[in-house]
Amino acid sequence: GTGTFGSRSIAVGGAALALAADEIIAKATQIAAHQLEVAVADVQCHDGKFVVKGTDQIIAWKEVARAAHAPALLPAGCTPGLETQADFDPVNVAWSNGCHVAEVAVDTETGKVNVTRYVAVDDFGTVINPTIVHGQVHGGIAQGLGPALFESVQLDATGQPLTGSFMDYAIARADDVPDIEAENDESQPFPHNLLGAKGCGESGAVGA
Repeated sequence: GTGTFGSRSIAVGGAALALAADEIIAKATQIAAHQLEVAVADVQCHDGKFVVKGTDQIIAWKEVARAAHAPALLPAGCTPGLETQADFDPVNVAWSNGCHVAEVAVDTETGKVNVTRYVAVDDFGTVINPTIVHGQVHGGIAQGLGPALFESVQLDATGQPLTGSFMDYAIARADDVPDIEAENDESQPFPHNLLGAKGCGESGAVGA
């Protein structure tokens, strides 16, 4: 693709990976069935191995992968290897939606704003990796609070930047960011890719 912008990693790249994985599993199932001397329809890929349905006959992925590169061990018409290529062209954008609420206290003497509570509920569709999603949301909120409350490029009368480094530029620090209450609403998988997932990269920054 052309980059990760627009939260495309899971929604586009992940969907292409899912398609490729399905193709590889289908081919590996054929090879496993040949090795086990059963019909392809009787073999199921499950938990890192191939199982003959209703029996205790199994063959591991590593054995199938080894056989895939030995032409003599392949079924008729099967090319060696487990390489494949898949493309995914989404029919619609996969931006997330949600609601972010910030509770703030303003010091009327100085104008300083303190964020006392921050709650975010987002709909990312199916969440593939909760740890990564939480990290994206928390980091994005911290990034969004920066320009909302602190960050500003300052120039003098001649146009010379006065905020030329992070010593001068008021980037948000850890004590500027409150404890964040974040939840994911997975009730509606996204209908326009195989994973049901939407992007999460921009939600924190946009919401904040």
